[in-house]
Amino acid sequence: MIRTVLVAAGLVVTLSTVIAQSDPIAERRNTMKGVGAATRDGAAMAKGEAAFDASKSETIFKVYAAAAQKMPGLFPDTAKTGGESTAGPKIWEDPAGFKAGFAKLETEATVAAASATKDLDSFRSAFGNVTKNCGSCHEVYRIKK
Repeated sequence: MIRTVLVAAGLVVTLSTVIAQSDPIAERRNTMKGVGAATRDGAAMAKGEAAFDASKSETIFKVYAAAAQKMPGLFPDTAKTGGESTAGPKIWEDPAGFKAGFAKLETEATVAAASATKDLDSFRSAFGNVTKNCGSCHEVYRIKK
């Protein structure tokens, strides 16, 4: 019985991975939903709407770094359109610039995760700088809704 449950759980995990890999638009949308949630939490702390939490601060920046590392691989030529994608054509016209933007975001978010969790002022400064990277990429590589 236990063996059957473990095999079934393994199949579910494997199937989920295969589906995610076969649908990069859904995977990047889910990744960006995670970034959006982290941004909402960070904005609430930065605005004083939520208490500063060093652990949460670190987690926010780690979410950004992980997304920045993952996202460049989720834009194959086969996923230019469909799935309610807001990916702009500039992604495929300037892949080096696109990847460089994510590399910069990953670096800054990683540094912020290690250093900007001491107090609210350092968090606010780092959060502002890191989220500027998000905005600059969206301006160039995303289709406005």
